[in-house]
Amino acid sequence: MHENDPKLILITLLVELGVAAAVASSLARSTHFKRLLLLRERSLGDTLRLIAWICVPLMLGVMVRVLVPNFLAADLSFEATVLLGLLLGPFAAMVGGVALAAPAVLHGEYFALGVNLVVAAIFGAFGWFAEEEDVWSFSPLIDLSIYRWVRRTVRHPHLDRQIFLLVLLMAVKFGTSVLSHMDPRRYFGLFSRSWLVELAICACTPVVVGIPLKLWNAVRIERKLEEQGRLLLEARLDALQRQINPHFLFNTLNSIGSLVRSKPELAREMIVKLGNILRMLLREREAFVPLGEELTFTDDYLDIEVVRFGEKLRVVKEISADTLEVAVPAMLLQPLIENSIKHGLEPRISGGTVTLRSRIEGGRLVIEIEDDGVGVEPGGPVAAPLSGLVREGSGIGMRNVRERMQVLYGDAAQVEMISRPGRGTKVRLVMPVGGLEGRERVPELLR
Repeated sequence: MHENDPKLILITLLVELGVAAAVASSLARSTHFKRLLLLRERSLGDTLRLIAWICVPLMLGVMVRVLVPNFLAADLSFEATVLLGLLLGPFAAMVGGVALAAPAVLHGEYFALGVNLVVAAIFGAFGWFAEEEDVWSFSPLIDLSIYRWVRRTVRHPHLDRQIFLLVLLMAVKFGTSVLSHMDPRRYFGLFSRSWLVELAICACTPVVVGIPLKLWNAVRIERKLEEQGRLLLEARLDALQRQINPHFLFNTLNSIGSLVRSKPELAREMIVKLGNILRMLLREREAFVPLGEELTFTDDYLDIEVVRFGEKLRVVKEISADTLEVAVPAMLLQPLIENSIKHGLEPRISGGTVTLRSRIEGGRLVIEIEDDGVGVEPGGPVAAPLSGLVREGSGIGMRNVRERMQVLYGDAAQVEMISRPGRGTKVRLVMPVGGLEGRERVPELLR
């Protein structure tokens, strides 16, 4: 019925592109739609909800086309059925095709139901047999698709699935145009006696299908990048969390070897404590643990060091009871205590004292690790905010702690090192009470 109005047809094709882009971008902004679209395995309920998300707005478009004269671009039922087939398979596409055909059938366009079922079967089968990336990377830029295909085919002749999909879309669309030409009252479709306009109708269909695929694929790629970032962050934190100076292990094993004959009970006790430390390092852990659990881990470490150093090493704890249940990053204190012993007390002939303090101050958790050792020479690390650079000489342990605090809290926490040469060093950690509170950089990656 529109074969004699090529201008209306061309305008309709342009509006169709806009409608497709508007609907696809609106859906892409919905968190619920994105979750359903990107699920690796969907239940029947998930599939039906996803079909509803796609079909309901487009069913309204079919109703608008039926009720409003000359507003033909609102009807994208053919393209929507193709999308459902490519993304969800033939059976889901058939369900969606039936829903999309309902307004047209009520208007007397009885062929709409059969056409949608055939389209669902054809493109659902293609979606089944094609690679997932072939569907998602389908480009609405027909000229570029053909250009890439020609280049690949000249070098390695083969059947390109994307070009096959492009040709299939145009061929099926041409078939529906012929059907609409034969009986326009039983099936709605744009058609024209001009072969140029008819070519434009068929060429527009892959573009209308490709626009949602491109938009949704961008969401899919973004989600993959977020997933890769989450995995990378977990691996990075896990590596930092499990880091322990190998010299500590070797020295501990040597101490155990020297105690086996003279003090076997003490040697056995050290083996148990070393086993506890290794078990803690190797097991799957949460990113955050209660401070009390973290202190239990450091107790085993300090007990071993006390045995190694004897009376030269003294440990003092000033732990506030209301801080024991506060969540802190796991394996946070051990590197700092190791730094105090190795760089502060070990070079000192008479040894010294390591003091651990914790308290709630101004609604934030404050932890201090202080020693009365040799301190840091001028030019070493001084008091600095968390975002400051870690200077050379601050040690692996200090860099470890700074990096983890930066990753987990950003600017919501502070790490300070205050050192007085010959009088000792104090490291002060300040962080939000509750572990994740106040942290904005990675809001859900480690929960």
